[in-house]
Amino acid sequence: MRKRPRKKNRKKRKPTDPPVGPAVSKTLTIERLDPVTGHGVVFDAGDILTLAFTAPGDEITVSDGTVTPGAPISDCRRSPPCPHFGECGGCQLQHIADDALADWKRSIVQDALGRHDVDAPVAPTITVPAASRRRARFTLQRTKKTAPFGFRAAGEHRIVDMQTCAILTPDIVTALPSLRAIALAGAPRKRAVTLQVTQTDAGLDVMAEEMKGMDLPLQETLSGIAERADLARLVWNGELLLQRRPPELRFGSAVVRPPPGAFLQAARETETVILDILRTAIGEAKNIVDLFCGLGTFALPLAEKAAVTAIDSDPAMIAALDAGARTCPALRPVTAQTHDLFRNPLLPDDLARFDAVVIDPPRTGAKAQVEHLAASMVPAIAMVSCNPATFARDARTLIDGGYRPGPIVPIDQFRWSPHTEVVGIFRRA
Repeated sequence: MRKRPRKKNRKKRKPTDPPVGPAVSKTLTIERLDPVTGHGVVFDAGDILTLAFTAPGDEITVSDGTVTPGAPISDCRRSPPCPHFGECGGCQLQHIADDALADWKRSIVQDALGRHDVDAPVAPTITVPAASRRRARFTLQRTKKTAPFGFRAAGEHRIVDMQTCAILTPDIVTALPSLRAIALAGAPRKRAVTLQVTQTDAGLDVMAEEMKGMDLPLQETLSGIAERADLARLVWNGELLLQRRPPELRFGSAVVRPPPGAFLQAARETETVILDILRTAIGEAKNIVDLFCGLGTFALPLAEKAAVTAIDSDPAMIAALDAGARTCPALRPVTAQTHDLFRNPLLPDDLARFDAVVIDPPRTGAKAQVEHLAASMVPAIAMVSCNPATFARDARTLIDGGYRPGPIVPIDQFRWSPHTEVVGIFRRA
């Protein structure tokens, strides 16, 4: 039988072996910031390369596909105000100067509108102050040796042990040790727990989730922490544990007691800015409908001069809004309705009796409802959004239906993140 010739032994190159031949290295310059991640972007022979915590004008080095930062030489740089920046995933852009960041966020809105052929003036960005965010969600992960408490690390599941924060209100920052103690007292081993914290006019409202079951010693421990921290309310795994006083939020002249975990604008200053825009745009309207109204952030202040129908799918928030309206005699009639606007949007005939519409949908926008708005004859529509992309899509629908866009206003309420709030007014042409 004929034997096959032996193959020569050839050494296979392992992934860990150094590359064959000299390394190819080149220096490139960051051209812009990515509108989704906030990372610096550079184009290299058809490839798009990104690198976190860089700025336009910074140099980077590319060597065999590995991107490393060079000297931070950009003119738009600043010193980050928080010692956790670069590790904590809560902020991505503290290294960018405020004026440059405001211009960039305006450009995000302009680019989103341009992709949908929306020709509308975009006002300069209104930036809310630092240390103004009044709600946050913290995580604690208890292990054998450590129990870090804070936000997730940038791009990781690891938790950065938070000692301070430049975006949160001073009251929340002051309470961090107490919030950590609550999470640590209730955390089972090897399982992450969360605390959702909202600053209200009556104090901090805390909702603890994924915690271990309650017993008398734990209840006594938590009661002591809440007393020392002067918490307003503590909800434990969906059940009210203690309430030292009802949490309250003031919207205009009305006071609302929110259900645990209720949504509201991240910064009170944002409410003020948006309300000023809405009041100017709506003018002398006598009958307004507020779609996706939440707790009544806009509906209740607007009801000081007009009848308002407030609609949302969350029955707990609608109940809180309704109770707040009933206890404020200074308001015009307020009708609060629970209604799923995604499955059953208001039709043009339903909208015919209103002089103005306020709509503030989630990040996904409100495609079906906006299509019916575009087919209506409502004189003025004010649209609020936390997503420029879906805002631009819905704006295109309104324009195609015969509405004329007014100035579009970007609001930077999510400081040092890529997110941008947008407000726009549309009038029937």
